[in-house]
Amino acid sequence: MENHWLVYSVGFLAQILFSSRLIIQWITSEKQKRVITPSLFWVLSLIASFLLFVYGYLRNDFAIMLGQALTYYIYIRNLQLQGHWNKLPRLGRWILWIFPGLIVIYYYNNNIIDIERLFQNESIPLWLLTLGIISQTVFTFRFIYQWLYSEKNKESSLPLGFWILSITGSLLILSYAIFRKDPVLFVGHMLGAIIYTRNLIILHKQHD
Repeated sequence: MENHWLVYSVGFLAQILFSSRLIIQWITSEKQKRVITPSLFWVLSLIASFLLFVYGYLRNDFAIMLGQALTYYIYIRNLQLQGHWNKLPRLGRWILWIFPGLIVIYYYNNNIIDIERLFQNESIPLWLLTLGIISQTVFTFRFIYQWLYSEKNKESSLPLGFWILSITGSLLILSYAIFRKDPVLFVGHMLGAIIYTRNLIILHKQHD
């Protein structure tokens, strides 16, 4: 039972940080009357992504791990585009770069990662794992889209397509969370869906 609550504590801490970044971004955007992405948004994203990756492993949930693995370095790239990455201490930057790799190495079993535990988890039937992977892929693609858009414009920003993919992916993950009975994903994406919708409204007014 103690381990059970420890795992959920890691997950809820990650979701609190993810929710905090959205609330900060939302409040900043409301004040400016346009969609803003403060650097703190990306810093909190980076920390929360690492924690949720750990949570995914502890839950033997490949879908969660996949989603975080795909976005972690995009968060770093956005900090670079905003000019804030080099302001971090050099040691801190090195730790952030190599930490995900160290986690993977740590969880190797005799140099072979335990794939069976990830893909043959009795509590996640194949159809549900498939839903989870599709949900995380859609949700993660928002940051790939955002990254390509930002690289093209040479500045970090959150365009309309980002928010459309956010609300679509969030609703899919909410469905996954209900079937998976995962309170961490459910609480996090309930709040997220509201803020994504609000940002779409702000963008609509911004372009009127």
